[in-house]
Amino acid sequence: MILAKERLAVCEFARRMTTGGLVVGTSGNVSARQGELIAVTPTGVDYAGLRPEDVPVVHLDGKIVDGSLEPTSELPMHLAVYRQAADPDGKAVSAVVHTHSVHATAVSTLVTEVPAIHYMLASIGPTVRVASYATYGTEELAKTMLEAMEGRRGCLLANHGTITFGDSLGSAYSRAQQLEWACQVWLTARAAGTPNLLPPAEIEHVVEKLRGYGQR
Repeated sequence: MILAKERLAVCEFARRMTTGGLVVGTSGNVSARQGELIAVTPTGVDYAGLRPEDVPVVHLDGKIVDGSLEPTSELPMHLAVYRQAADPDGKAVSAVVHTHSVHATAVSTLVTEVPAIHYMLASIGPTVRVASYATYGTEELAKTMLEAMEGRRGCLLANHGTITFGDSLGSAYSRAQQLEWACQVWLTARAAGTPNLLPPAEIEHVVEKLRGYGQR
């Protein structure tokens, strides 16, 4: 089976999105890339029973090369990331996670940039922007997403959700989790008063510090 490893990982992380509360029902989607081929969640399929053979494989040009099910309606966003986005540290862009997580979506309706409530936002970039609203599944949405994602590893999508990428599905998913958590912290603090935010210089400092984070 073409991209057997990637298809299995797509199934695993699609289910993680559901159990982790980052999506409801069949909303949200994930993909993993190997060369010019991409394994991506199908549209309108319950992730609980998703099997590797259910995961379509598409070429970077958007043509389906394997699988009987139609890919997610958000395929234009995934393809745009793989074709045009670049990791700030030059790492491979090998996976994309798109969620409809509650707190991040709520924040996307309030601001044009996620407030610097916690230093872990720096795992995405110096700031996390909110892409202007456009109808789901359109090239217009892919365009606004790329603009908001410039120099970053993700963004919020206004009145919609989040999108993050990484050199693996694990890293892309972790960023989606961190983003949701930070948005929850900000909303909680804001409900109680006026949150103290980190200065831009500190976020920039953490961006540099995170480059050496973890095991070698």
